Amino acid sequence: MTATATATATPAVPTPRASAAGRPSVGRLTLVELRKMTDTRAGFWLLAVTALGYAALVAVMFFAADPPEQTFYGFFQITMLPSAVLLPVIGILAVTGEWTQRGALTTFTLVPERQRVAAAKLLAGVALAAASVAAGLLFAALGNLAGVAFTDGDGSWQLTAGALGSAVLLQVVNITMGVAFGMLLMSSPLAIVLYFLLPTVWSVLTSMIGALRTAAEWLDLGVTSMPLAENAMSGSDWPKLAASVGLWVVLPLAAGLVRLVRREVS
Repeated sequence: MTATATATATPAVPTPRASAAGRPSVGRLTLVELRKMTDTRAGFWLLAVTALGYAALVAVMFFAADPPEQTFYGFFQITMLPSAVLLPVIGILAVTGEWTQRGALTTFTLVPERQRVAAAKLLAGVALAAASVAAGLLFAALGNLAGVAFTDGDGSWQLTAGALGSAVLLQVVNITMGVAFGMLLMSSPLAIVLYFLLPTVWSVLTSMIGALRTAAEWLDLGVTSMPLAENAMSGSDWPKLAASVGLWVVLPLAAGLVRLVRREVS
């Protein structure tokens, strides 16, 4: 009787170690979010189209470019175009899919700290951007080898660390902008349309209205990221890039995080 009473009076409680073990790490959440980006039907086909875009542009350069232009860096630069366009769409869908496909209820029940989920989505985007650059390097190497073998291409393998870093940074900015628009708008069609429409309209306005051209040098991401894409950044280009990234990436991301944290899950 005494033993029974004692056992009843001291209920088992989870130890701190057990509680911590039940909380997934940011690294594990990042892997989960990376899988979400790549194993859905939309993510798979976007990645497949990106790979086809790599192959198609390398083939175009192989047949159309002059032999001196057929270098490893030349092929690598052209492979960055498909991923710059399509990776942000994957970033958008990774966020909006939680709400359009009712995944938010499961995600935020398992991980109530929504900031950690948002951080994992951003880190997964960075990982996917790095992977896209690695894939670009592979296709560029194949193109360069083919150029040397069949068209007497230049065959130079020169690629500076600065050029590689610029490519990675550009892809990270693009996919982060997509994630930011997805968090802010939380609707796949609306986020995708506005992601492409707003910067285009802004670029058209700044080209047509002379009074806006100075602002475009600081706030048009297409203009400020051009030196980054060409690996020609100078000291005066970095503040302009930072200003445009602040407008098109940081501001939507901050507003999107606030909305993500406050939105009710239904």
